[in-house]
Amino acid sequence: MIRTAMCVVALACGGLLAARAEPAQPPIPNPTPAASAAKGNVDPKMPMFLHCAKACDDCARICDTCSAHCAKLVADGKKEHLATLRTCQDCADACSATARVAARDGPMTDLMAAACADVCKRCGDACEKHATDSMMKQCADECRRCEKVCRGMGKPPASGGTGDDGK
Repeated sequence: MIRTAMCVVALACGGLLAARAEPAQPPIPNPTPAASAAKGNVDPKMPMFLHCAKACDDCARICDTCSAHCAKLVADGKKEHLATLRTCQDCADACSATARVAARDGPMTDLMAAACADVCKRCGDACEKHATDSMMKQCADECRRCEKVCRGMGKPPASGGTGDDGK
């Protein structure tokens, strides 16, 4: 029991430091197939894969920060945040894995992105229940953003990009 409490406190301290150092995320650039061809990329879908990788990486970082925030809240006696702590950890792992596969233009990117979108939906829903907390709201917003980009991976890009308006 004491060991568990010490782990929760250690996670919370690390999360607080990470949360303070986290700069605002710039919008994800909207890639175009023409830009890919101009840069000499072999796969014309590569900008879409990199777009997905960036969205997933950003989401993983925020979910890790939010899980540490939830750990502190649990340590402070707010046990209702244990569920969001675990959800954010799972979401961060799913997003990290998807980012790695998408960045290398992996053949399983479509499957990973579909699963990641579902995971982000669940995490966003869980964090949105505590949207009065600024960290929880930021996590919900980032999950929604990542979900949108990942859902767009299975669709052909609209004229001028992936259909994501960069928000």
